[in-house]
Amino acid sequence: MAVRVRDCVLWVASVLLCACAAGPSAPPASRVTHSTPSPPRDAATAAAIARVLEAPHRSADNRARDEYRHPLDTLLFFGIKPDMTVVEVWPGSGGWYTEVLAPLLAERGKLYAAMPPPAPGNEYVTQGLAQFDAKLAARPDLYGKVTVTRLGPGDFSIAPPGSADMVVTFRNLHNWMNLGFEKEAFAEMFRALKSGGILGIEEHRGIADRPQDPRAVSGYVNEQYAIELITSAGFVLEARSEINANPKDTKDHPFGVWTLPPTRQSSDNGKPVDPSFDRARYDAIGESDRMTLKFVKRK
Repeated sequence: MAVRVRDCVLWVASVLLCACAAGPSAPPASRVTHSTPSPPRDAATAAAIARVLEAPHRSADNRARDEYRHPLDTLLFFGIKPDMTVVEVWPGSGGWYTEVLAPLLAERGKLYAAMPPPAPGNEYVTQGLAQFDAKLAARPDLYGKVTVTRLGPGDFSIAPPGSADMVVTFRNLHNWMNLGFEKEAFAEMFRALKSGGILGIEEHRGIADRPQDPRAVSGYVNEQYAIELITSAGFVLEARSEINANPKDTKDHPFGVWTLPPTRQSSDNGKPVDPSFDRARYDAIGESDRMTLKFVKRK
């Protein structure tokens, strides 16, 4: 089957596709597998996140995606606290999680948003960076304390060394693999974190018994491959969660993960939408199956 091939030169994946994928909602307590004991649910942090999720600054479209992205349970699983220094790596041009993280951390914490470096002459990157900057500038009450940094060739500087309590990233590993700097990305995250700091990552989960395409052109990454890659940078796997799982996802779609909602691709890159494409079977699957992993920087 054909898959959607990522264009390394345009960097469009880095800007436009950070918000892909999700899975069905389920009670997190019964869907989490830990390699170490899980801390008790932090009621105060849960209430603070819930207040942000219900706040009027969030659009109706973004609220609708809570059902699939599970922001409350995902952030609690990672162990976020409102007084942490957090780096969100590649938030995407729309900053879906930035809308949650920035208000949550504004009073007592700190948020760095690590975006791709500028790419002069590349309209996709230029527009995406401008859109994110405009989002922050439009609401200084919400985003005025966010510091924009960079992660990508020519500029790996997401936060001062040893300054971050947590680094989080959502459905970006396949992009870095496609662009060929995944090892440099995780080395930079390790550098930015404090000793004992947390790395939380969510990614489209590939078929376990298939060899991993090193460029991840389908958008899927095998869980064990991801774990081995990240631990090779010095991290220790602390826990995994099935919060964002979707067992209906067969992961063998004609245009890779982008066949599924919310992208719903129906033709090859650069071609118009195919009105005869059978969308019903892929819409019935829903959004992608995702791994949700928590790592710790070795002390």
